Amino acid sequence: MAVLTASGLFALGAPGPAQAAAAQNCAGRKVRTLSFSTGSVHVYRSGGMVCAVTHARHPGPQRWMTVSVQARGFRPAHKEGMRSRLVGPVRTYAGQRCVWVKGSRGNGSVSSGWILC
Repeated sequence: MAVLTASGLFALGAPGPAQAAAAQNCAGRKVRTLSFSTGSVHVYRSGGMVCAVTHARHPGPQRWMTVSVQARGFRPAHKEGMRSRLVGPVRTYAGQRCVWVKGSRGNGSVSSGWILC
């Protein structure tokens, strides 16, 4: 019982950046940040995998948020919903293909065009 209590305390005591990194769950290095009026989309690449997460500029009340990644020649992978901080991650295998990334929060949005070619 004491071990469970101690592990629970360590989980609650994790610093903010560690919790944010665990929440976004994208592996690899950040290759692009696409900013828009109400937030930004962070794009990560690891090998042939591309991952994206939409972050709110000012977290607060829940708003409709979306994120989408499409490798050229494939269908898009997307997530959406009422969120206050972030939506995603979405991952797709792109290999050496170009990708199209989209994201939105409320009435602000961004669409990248074909990138990472």
